[in-house]
Amino acid sequence: EHPQVFSHCCDPKLVERLRRAYFTHIRRPSKLQSDISTILCQIGWEHEFEYVSEDGLSLDMAHPRTKRGIEVGGPAHYVRNPSTGTWVENGSTRLKSRLLEARGWTLIYIPFFEWNGLATYQRAEYLEAKLENARFFAIQ
Repeated sequence: EHPQVFSHCCDPKLVERLRRAYFTHIRRPSKLQSDISTILCQIGWEHEFEYVSEDGLSLDMAHPRTKRGIEVGGPAHYVRNPSTGTWVENGSTRLKSRLLEARGWTLIYIPFFEWNGLATYQRAEYLEAKLENARFFAIQ
């Protein structure tokens, strides 16, 4: 069991109130997330959409039994490197990834700039390749 965030330094009643508020928060997935989820279903990767783990970490799409997840990185997940002009994950995105991986999750990342560069007919093939490279199909 992993220690709960803040449980070592905060009033347990406050922690419980924060936890309930977090888990009842209404999530509004992006069109990008919805589009990717739809194609994942079409190619046969069953998943839970907008999954929240026991310790409160959310994943865009997840197969909880195997601890496999997909994170869709929209523009808010990145900053531009001023020297090179390339996109780099921001700090909160990197932290979330590290926390999930430390808890045993295997993740695939779908950055918006890769997705938007694909023609519609290429998107299913792109996702299939990502899933196969990470062996997501073999473990379902």
